[in-house]
Amino acid sequence: MNPSNTRANVATISPSRKLVTLINVFTVEPDNQQQLLDILARATETSVHHAPGFISAILHRSLDGTKVTMYAQWRSVADYQAMRENPTAQPYLQQALAIAKFYPGMYEVVDMFLGTAPEH
Repeated sequence: MNPSNTRANVATISPSRKLVTLINVFTVEPDNQQQLLDILARATETSVHHAPGFISAILHRSLDGTKVTMYAQWRSVADYQAMRENPTAQPYLQQALAIAKFYPGMYEVVDMFLGTAPEH
């Protein structure tokens, strides 16, 4: 988690929040996984973070090095589309596409299940 984040602004996943969830799976060569993570983090910190309607984003990396997944929450599909059309985000998208393919999908949270296992 970015040091600028605090517990007060941690992403919350809940069916009652009625947000749009973008789940974007990137496929990448293992040698490029960290570079892709860096590009996506820079894009989020410098451009996406300031977009109207942006709620949160969480980056995940696969243990085998071949995938990066971004889970992002938006107020609406229109807010997400407006960010995509903003020219400040374009250079980051072009950098990411140079080293990875991506498969975005828009979702809504339907249900949630919590386990009882303690975290390590």
